[in-house]
Amino acid sequence: MLYLVHHADALDSDVDPQRPLSPQGRDHAAALARRLAARGVRPVAIWHSGKLRARQTAEACLFGCNPSAEFKAIRGLQPTDPPDWIRDFLTGETRDVMIVSHFPLLPRLLAVLTEGRGSGVEASFPLHGAVTLEPEEDLWKELWRE
Repeated sequence: MLYLVHHADALDSDVDPQRPLSPQGRDHAAALARRLAARGVRPVAIWHSGKLRARQTAEACLFGCNPSAEFKAIRGLQPTDPPDWIRDFLTGETRDVMIVSHFPLLPRLLAVLTEGRGSGVEASFPLHGAVTLEPEEDLWKELWRE
């Protein structure tokens, strides 16, 4: 399984240039992690962009879903990175992986994975939410959204 997660609400850059999660964002991230865990989500690896808001959301999922999961920032998850990088990185991956990242990357990645569309096309993606996918031949099939 592949779990794509959009980071929770963050402070504006004029309030804090590092853009940590807002108080509401911290609550939302914890609640999202609880809902994912209730659905049986237990990723073996949780990858994030390294930006503070993505790392904090990923940490909530780590503690809420699988505290022993591999946890790291990886290249290719910045907001404007080409989704093909992550698609190619996932080739051959058999573990359950969670990716915590940003817009516009996530809607573009979802389109590339599920539709085989070009990197400039965006699919609908839930704001501060998650999409669960499973591999199906050459593409990925969406199972549910949270």
